Amino acid sequence: MKSAISFRRFCFTFFAALAASCQSGKEPADLVITGGTIYTVNQVQPRAEAVAVKGDSIIYVGSEEGVRSHIRRNTEVIDLEGRILTPGFIESHGHLMGLGYNELNLDLADANSYEQMVLMVKQAVERAGPGQWIVGRGWHQDKWDKKPQPLVRGFPTHAGISSVSPDNPVYLTHASGHLGLANEKAMVLAGIYALPVRGTASADVRGEVIRDATANPTGIFNEGAQNLITKFIPANSSERNEQALELAITACHKNGITSFHDAGVSQQYIDLYEKFNAEGKLGVRLYVMISGGDRELFYRWMQKGPVVDPANRLTIRSVKLNCDGALGSRGAWLLEPYSDRAGHYGHETLSMDTVFKTSVIALQKNFQVCSHAIGDRANREVLDRYEHALKESGRDNADHRFRIEHAQHLSPQDIPRFARLGVIASMQAIHMSSDRPWAIERLGETRIREGAYAWQKLLKSGARVINGTDTPVEPVDPIACFYASVSRKTLAGEPPGGFEGDQKMTREQALRSYTLDAAYGAFEEGIKGSVERGKLADFTVFTQDIMIVDEDLILSTEVAMTIVGGKVVYRRN
Repeated sequence: MKSAISFRRFCFTFFAALAASCQSGKEPADLVITGGTIYTVNQVQPRAEAVAVKGDSIIYVGSEEGVRSHIRRNTEVIDLEGRILTPGFIESHGHLMGLGYNELNLDLADANSYEQMVLMVKQAVERAGPGQWIVGRGWHQDKWDKKPQPLVRGFPTHAGISSVSPDNPVYLTHASGHLGLANEKAMVLAGIYALPVRGTASADVRGEVIRDATANPTGIFNEGAQNLITKFIPANSSERNEQALELAITACHKNGITSFHDAGVSQQYIDLYEKFNAEGKLGVRLYVMISGGDRELFYRWMQKGPVVDPANRLTIRSVKLNCDGALGSRGAWLLEPYSDRAGHYGHETLSMDTVFKTSVIALQKNFQVCSHAIGDRANREVLDRYEHALKESGRDNADHRFRIEHAQHLSPQDIPRFARLGVIASMQAIHMSSDRPWAIERLGETRIREGAYAWQKLLKSGARVINGTDTPVEPVDPIACFYASVSRKTLAGEPPGGFEGDQKMTREQALRSYTLDAAYGAFEEGIKGSVERGKLADFTVFTQDIMIVDEDLILSTEVAMTIVGGKVVYRRN
């Protein structure tokens, strides 16, 4: 087999060089890729056999025969050897520094029980000095093999963690990022005691300190109450931030991610991105959402205006607002109470008046607004504020491309409003795969069936659905997310027909949600998202054809190569 491939490569190179000598008028290429199937995501030319690149741009898409005239002596020729190439995959909603820090801190994603999490904390304490903070992320009680006892409102308590960390403050963020578990040492440092002692959570934190029947804190801090603990955690050094960013960029390359929409960023991290960009080290294209919760930062950027890097590496022209919590933490804001917690509707984590005012100002300053909304009430309230802002500013027909991040659970009457208002549904298919087995406990069968993860209902209404992982909430792996999009199954392949199978994406829709529509979500469909002449040469190469391979084999696919701006930044093995 290898000898046949080598002979094929020799023949192609020989005849390409011969053709080039006869057709020297054709534009010479720095890179030519051929020998496999190219899915272009271009309706005019859906597939191709070869692509040619000059600099960081595509100069030819077509047949193997046609590309030969672009080859010169110094042209690099890559033979796909039967693999497939797609436009570079775009992570439409993630947290880049969180991705990097997940590798530096305690990663609890693989913990399958409370006991295992306690053991991981114990081992971290043994490596740490007295008084040093232990921080981690990724645990999820509904994904554990068994539930620990006691549980308070469905969550574990700090007791086991505190027993192995008497001298080290510990804070373990939930996989969702919307709550955390603190040990006794951390709560003492923060002044959190049994009621009615002062220093406990107040109404203005837009969250809750979960307490047991005797009013003692359980260690669980939900939504805005997390700040009662996290404000005591020492800030990371600039060196550690740089290390985390380098790890994040490497992880993107390994997973075929060429562009990344960074959902909610501080000025400190923006400065770091600008530093890396100036030094030529920003190996992934970034579309940055400034953190709208920091109002000083918001107004400063509204004065400054959008920033678009001429080299298309770093764009800052959107605002992220956090409007409710997560379903796993019962913080998502619902129209009706949670099925598994009577009388509880979740949390509004930002004033809706702030959403309206932000939207009006952003429209004036040409910034996009991207609002986190998971529950049906949060989605309705945000859509209402968007609609009001568009009318108030007289820009009903403007190409604003406002987004709702997650749009996870919708009231049926609000689904058509996305298309009507021009609002993009920025959804993460992998959340359906991870959350759906237990989400039915939170919402009940009717609400799940009518409006949860309603991809096809949104698409058929004319809305755009873009895809991603919300990393580090989920691994940044796009293959798992693609599988969830087209199967609506867990990663274990359950249930056989998928959850609410009528809402599955087609493979073409899933690919588009990760490429061309994802680019549209950042006003960048003119320069990326499809393999077309004149667009950026960002490509992802997969080991097998995810567009036709049997569904149960999709998860065995790997990223073979990642190319950013015509440069190979990752090769498997």
